[in-house]
Amino acid sequence: MSIKSWPEGERPREKLLAHGAEHLSDGELLAIFLRTGVAGMDAVELSRTLLHQFGGLRPLLAASQADFCKGHGLGQAKYVQLQAVMELSRRYLVQSMQRDTVFTEPALVKRYLQQSLAAQKREVFMLLYLDSQHRLICAEPLFFGTIDASPVYPRIVVQSALAHNAAAVILAHNHPSGVAEPSRADRVITERLTQAMSLVDIKLLDHFVVGDAEVISFAERGWL
Repeated sequence: MSIKSWPEGERPREKLLAHGAEHLSDGELLAIFLRTGVAGMDAVELSRTLLHQFGGLRPLLAASQADFCKGHGLGQAKYVQLQAVMELSRRYLVQSMQRDTVFTEPALVKRYLQQSLAAQKREVFMLLYLDSQHRLICAEPLFFGTIDASPVYPRIVVQSALAHNAAAVILAHNHPSGVAEPSRADRVITERLTQAMSLVDIKLLDHFVVGDAEVISFAERGWL
């Protein structure tokens, strides 16, 4: 039975228009992106099959081109479309942060960081440079590490913040293990960077640690 023959309130597109995208399941959202199914499966059935095959939405979205194109009903055209959609979303979030006061919108920052860092296979240490109004100047990956470590040098962080004429910064890095809980080393480097930044009158506002399912804020924990 095709989706068109479903009751209108159960069709993904109509459901999204009536209730909003947040009320759809991963499979329903993916079905809207795919638009059509394959022989013997409608778009929703195909979406559920793909989510099971890849092990969930995140592994599907983070898959390499070669792995993505191995998915049933997928190919290079869908891969290109998906990458374009994800990049549009990232750019929307960046422009929103450039317009708004970042420090008062932690949820916005978390969404951007999850899109930028959660799927990384190695640890990436990123800086968000802010102006005196705490609006985003730019976001820049600064250090790259092995699967479980990224070397962070306070001198380079300070030099980079000064070069961007930043009045404040936000730190962020991912845990490729998928577990966002900050380590002792994360807290130590944050303390060192806070001290280094204070010497040049730049405020360190927060440090976000990005995992698969959550983003943890040092400021929200009371650590800054």
